[in-house]
Amino acid sequence: MLIHPTTDEILERLWYAREESRTARSTDDLNLHVDPDEARRALAKLVETRQLTVDPILELLPDGEERARGIVRRHRLAEILFTEVLDVDLDEAEVSACEFEHMLSERVVDRVCTFLGHPPKCPHGKPIPQGSCCRIFEKRVDPLITRLVDLAPGTEARIVFIAPRTSARLNRLAVMGIVPGTNVRLVQKKPAVVISAGETSIAVEDEVATEIWVRSR
Repeated sequence: MLIHPTTDEILERLWYAREESRTARSTDDLNLHVDPDEARRALAKLVETRQLTVDPILELLPDGEERARGIVRRHRLAEILFTEVLDVDLDEAEVSACEFEHMLSERVVDRVCTFLGHPPKCPHGKPIPQGSCCRIFEKRVDPLITRLVDLAPGTEARIVFIAPRTSARLNRLAVMGIVPGTNVRLVQKKPAVVISAGETSIAVEDEVATEIWVRSR
């Protein structure tokens, strides 16, 4: 049972639909787990407050987009917090994140984001909307998750996620065994970035090393 407003659920689902290039013409297209009458009332409220439009399709207006953006950001940061800090199973983390996304203030969200190292993607590989802390890279505490290239040589770490510019680059790393969950050690940074995974040493381009995000062991 949802304990947060159905209006928030609609905004969040519309954000996801846009990410997936899907068009929603009614709340029926959003796969909401609420009573249809409640969905219609929530939709009417969002239209009344000018957070979305329904003609010809459901589409976020600026106020609704900003609100949806915050919900999605809190949800995806919460997923990383639960899975990487608290070592919670991803399915369980997803359920908890659904409630967390409605509880955190923006200031707390920025602190969580900074603590995690301003991660660009959630555990599902979806982009995390940036906050002001990401744009100025405010670091009042040491981040838990950092880029591979920012480690000191000799540091051992576990790969948390990879945010490559192309899928081809991600596939090349996977072939070499560089995937989330892999334990690695940064051997050197110059003249080339070299990491070891088990008994294998691998040289990667500087740009690739900036796309690999790790948690020190």
